[in-house]
Amino acid sequence: MKPKSQIVNLPVYKPGKPIEEVKRELGLEHVIKLASNENPYGSSPAVLEAMTRELANVSIYPDGSAAELTAVLAKHLGVERDNLIFGCGSDEIIALITRAFFLPGDETIMADQTFSVYKSNADIEGAVTIEVPLKNGTHDLPAMLAQINDKTKAVWVCNPNNPTGTIISEQELIGFMDRVPSNVMVVLDEAYYEFVTDEAYPQSISLIDRYPNLVVLRTFSKIYGLASLRIGYGIARPEIIDLINRVREPFNTSRFGQVAAMAGLQDQAFVQECSKRNAEDREWLQNEFSRLGLPYFPSQGNFILVDVNMPSVEAFQSLLKQGIIVRSGFHVYPTYIRVSVGTAEQNRAFIAALENTLAENVAARP
Repeated sequence: MKPKSQIVNLPVYKPGKPIEEVKRELGLEHVIKLASNENPYGSSPAVLEAMTRELANVSIYPDGSAAELTAVLAKHLGVERDNLIFGCGSDEIIALITRAFFLPGDETIMADQTFSVYKSNADIEGAVTIEVPLKNGTHDLPAMLAQINDKTKAVWVCNPNNPTGTIISEQELIGFMDRVPSNVMVVLDEAYYEFVTDEAYPQSISLIDRYPNLVVLRTFSKIYGLASLRIGYGIARPEIIDLINRVREPFNTSRFGQVAAMAGLQDQAFVQECSKRNAEDREWLQNEFSRLGLPYFPSQGNFILVDVNMPSVEAFQSLLKQGIIVRSGFHVYPTYIRVSVGTAEQNRAFIAALENTLAENVAARP
C-alpha cells in the first residue's frame, strides 16, 4: 500500500526514555526521570479517590461531549461551555486543528525550536511549515508577522516555549494580534500556564472575545499530574470549537480522565502548592547553573534548557549511566539539555551527576 508522500520521511516522536527501560538496560535500581516535564509531586489525593470510585463504570463508554467536565471547567475559567473542546492531551487538539483547517499547500508559521508536534501534524496534512528563528530563546513575533501571506493558515506560539521556557508578554501578544489578519488562526499553547510567575504573562482567555482568530491550548498533564490519563483542552470562539468538534472522534477522552480532571480542578490548593515549589526549585537549579558557569534560558515553565558545553547526546548518555534521564537532541541548541524541575532531592541528585559529567568531559579533552 502506498502511504501519503508527506509522511514517508516524517520522524517518529520520541518521548523521554521510560524509567523501567533504563533500569533494565543499565542494571540500575534507582532512576530519576527529569525528561518529560511531569509533576514530581504526582496528582491531588482527590484525583485518586475519584478514579477509585470510577472503577465501577469501567465497562461503560465515556460521555463523548464531556458535559460534566465542560461545566466545571467553564465555571473555573469564566467562559461559556461552547468555548471549550477536550482532547487526548492538548496534542490531540493540535492534530484536530490541522485536520479541520489545513489543506495541502497551506502555510503555517512557528518557531524553529519549539514543540515538534505542530510541525509533524502540519506535515501530515501536506501543509508547508515556515520556521522562524527564536530571538534569545524567545518567539520573534515581528519576524513571524513578516512571514504571513495569503497562504498562511495558522501561527503557533508556545508560551512558555518548550524547550526554552521563555515567554512573550501580554503587551507583546496584543501588539502581535492587532496586526495578524483575522483570517489567520493564532494558536497559543499554554501547557505550562500554571507554572508561570512573571506578572507580564498574558491573561489570554480574556482576549478571545477581542480576537476571534485566537485559540488557547492548556492541559491537565503537567501541573495537575494527569499525564497518563491524556486529557487537555482548547478554548476559542464557539464557531471555531464547532468546526474542530466536527473532526473529533466520538470518545476521545476516557471516563477516568474526565473524573480526574474534575477532581483536580476542585483542589486548587494542590495546584498552588506545586506551583510554589516549582518556582523555588527552578530558581535553585538556575542558581546552580550559574555557579557552574553554564548558560541557560531563564524559564517560566517546570523545565530549564541549559548549555553543558558539550554535545548534548554525550551529556545525556553520561547522565543516563548515573540514573538521571534528561532530554537532548535540540537541533538549534546542540550543546543544551532540557531538565525538568524535580523535587529538591531529585534536583540535588541531578546536579551531583551533572558535575560528574562535566568533570569527565574536561578530563577527556586533549
